[in-house]
Amino acid sequence: MQFSESWLRQYVNPAIDSDALGHAMTMAGLEVEEQHSVAPAFTNIVVAEILSAEQHPDADRLRVCKVNAGTGQELQIVCGAPNARAGIKIPCALVGAVLPPAEAGGKPFVIKVGKLRGVESQGMLCSGRELGLGDDHEGILELPSVAPVGQDIRQYLDLDDQIFVIKLTPNKADCLSLMGMAREVSAITGAALCAPTWTAPVPSVTDKLKVSIEDNQLCGRFAGRIIRGVNPKAKTPEAIVQRLARAGQRSISPLVDLSNYVMLEMGQPTHVFDIKKLSGDLVVRWAKVGESLELLNGQTIALQGPDSSGKIQDAGVVADQTGPVALAGIMGGNHCAVTDDTQDIYVEAAYWLPSAIQGRARRFNFSTDAAHRFERGVDPQNTANCLEYLSALILQVCGGQAGPVDDQVVNVPERKPVAMRLARAVKVIGIALTNEIVADVFKRLGFEFKQEANDVFVVTPPSYRFDIEIEEDLIEEVARMYGFENIPDTPPISSLKMSAKPEARRGIHLLRQRLALQGYQEAVNFGFTDLESEQRLTGATDNDLIAVVNPIASQYGVMRSNLWGGLLSNLKANLNRGAARVRLFEAGRVFKRDIHVQEEAGKVAGFYQPQHIGGLAYGSFVPEQWASENRLVDFFDVKGDLERVLDPLHFTTEAALHVALHPGRSAQVQLKTAQGLVSIGWIGELHPGLQQAYELPQAPVLFELDLEAISQLGLPQPEELSKFPAVQRDLAVVVKQSVSAQSLLDAMNASKQALIRKIELFDEFKPKAGSSSMADDEKSLAFRVTLLNPQETLQDAQIEPVMSALLAALEKKCAARLR
Repeated sequence: MQFSESWLRQYVNPAIDSDALGHAMTMAGLEVEEQHSVAPAFTNIVVAEILSAEQHPDADRLRVCKVNAGTGQELQIVCGAPNARAGIKIPCALVGAVLPPAEAGGKPFVIKVGKLRGVESQGMLCSGRELGLGDDHEGILELPSVAPVGQDIRQYLDLDDQIFVIKLTPNKADCLSLMGMAREVSAITGAALCAPTWTAPVPSVTDKLKVSIEDNQLCGRFAGRIIRGVNPKAKTPEAIVQRLARAGQRSISPLVDLSNYVMLEMGQPTHVFDIKKLSGDLVVRWAKVGESLELLNGQTIALQGPDSSGKIQDAGVVADQTGPVALAGIMGGNHCAVTDDTQDIYVEAAYWLPSAIQGRARRFNFSTDAAHRFERGVDPQNTANCLEYLSALILQVCGGQAGPVDDQVVNVPERKPVAMRLARAVKVIGIALTNEIVADVFKRLGFEFKQEANDVFVVTPPSYRFDIEIEEDLIEEVARMYGFENIPDTPPISSLKMSAKPEARRGIHLLRQRLALQGYQEAVNFGFTDLESEQRLTGATDNDLIAVVNPIASQYGVMRSNLWGGLLSNLKANLNRGAARVRLFEAGRVFKRDIHVQEEAGKVAGFYQPQHIGGLAYGSFVPEQWASENRLVDFFDVKGDLERVLDPLHFTTEAALHVALHPGRSAQVQLKTAQGLVSIGWIGELHPGLQQAYELPQAPVLFELDLEAISQLGLPQPEELSKFPAVQRDLAVVVKQSVSAQSLLDAMNASKQALIRKIELFDEFKPKAGSSSMADDEKSLAFRVTLLNPQETLQDAQIEPVMSALLAALEKKCAARLR
């Protein structure tokens, strides 16, 4: 929001200077992003009148001017401006004047007596650019004929007037106007508020244009009137042109200027139609399929189209009997725009529901002041009032005869009361508040309120305050008006104590450290992902997906149910930047639907949000070196990494199918617990179809585990060190190649032999075709069994029954035979 200080002080004039005013607004949450004078600093430039302008004797493009600058004597100044002529008033830089630099970082320019082509020049006639008033330098700046000769130009043009640029937060739609800013400054400083006044036009014609509102979820209020016999070639008053310019708006035509002026002053966008270009009655409706509209900016748009999430989005329009003539709340159509030939106009002011405007301008790749206001909320109670104000200005500047106002109110939002507890405000803000302080704040803000028992304030927000909906909004208002700089800086105080780490639980930081020691680097991704990746990696249906209502970008449209999508994107980004070997991991939440989850602290009903830890390995199994062969990382490399990371926990892997993993090279990870095996995640090679979809030269090996399950270690159980040596025996058996080594280990462990401390697989042998010792579909597996008796040294008589029992279990459960 940009405006000049003089315009603001017309409505509220606190007894503080410009810098203090800017500081007060910033401390109340209205951040002054920029503050500067209308023109940069310069000196000794006055209003002057050209008495004569003669051709330079030696230059075709120069004129020798006699100038009255109020110094008591005529000045001779050589000027090259094409519009230099006798009788006009212009800015004149006297000898010794200091002009602002011609470019940023340059030095000021000092005017001296000099000669141009042999003719002495005693000053300079200035253009607007030379005064820092714009980029126009085609000619000298012409001033009104009533400008007093000799007066300092800064004083005459009020060039010391300050320009404020306010960086408003999205909730402060009420401050997108001079009156809104004036209300805030009045509340902040206590200065009186003086609202603009005008006399509503008396209808002198009876003409009305019928308007129908088809959907009250698009338009809540629509007011309009016909004005006949306007003069579109009238000149916009200089004061209005100046205020618009200092608010960043250029003057276009009187009808457009006055519409913009009312929007900036009152916050209500309006629109003016050339009524002769309209066909029949108007209808406010949603656009129909296939309709398009050429806008005032020359852009032709299809009114229905996909939004940022890919869904088809409607657009509201004002239409006549031939089709749309304006894009509702955003921009008018080109074919019914006012021109210099316009005589009869239809002026409208409307309240468009914010939900009907939000996102529409962004879809068309442009923004307008009107859309910026309507999508945040415009005062619906001020619609007809602003229409009357604009009508009065049009009649004053352009003349004409006004018809009656047609004001239709169909859906104006009701401002619901909001309660605020004094004790809650004290706790949140951290200062000692009283009922008197809070009541004073609400009175200054113009809020209607009543006090109830137990120090509760019930406030009915004004119609222009769309941001007051919950208790915290009122607490924020109290803090703003109290003054952020008046809230003391009180550091939090808490007692410190040394807390023992729980022995039975492992923290996430230790898991991060262990993964880093295995060569993995941590990645941090959003909890959102794109729809395509989510469906590829999970096979989720539309009912399973959790869509984001307001995604920050199209690639973040759904909540992730696994970590692999983000990690694969990270892998792709690293490969594109030349990486050949990548190890990544991430710890974070995933999101799934679950009707059994109930609402409680930290949980949302219907959604399961566990924490997972996942990762991937890509490229060679070790960095390239001379001491080992260079091969690609595989399933067992990553499984070994996980065994080292999860130690002392033990897990097994069981072949299983996952939609994102390679069939035959994927497995479920099952954690060994006192209650048995528990599935905690997946490990495997990326599916070939997904490898192709992600355009990866090689398939990475992925894993993902439930963080809660691997955090539970249980309490350690101490054992006395044995005084007697352990004994090792090897057991080699022959089984079918389809039998997994894990099934043999499970069978031996299930036999529950008391003396066994550990069983490890140390060799696998598969025969060549035609071997006499084994069939082609058989293999040999060798296990090393460690036995120990803490009470005595083991003898063969004790060992042989144990080994026989193990072999018998393998023969019975796995159809094994001793090799």
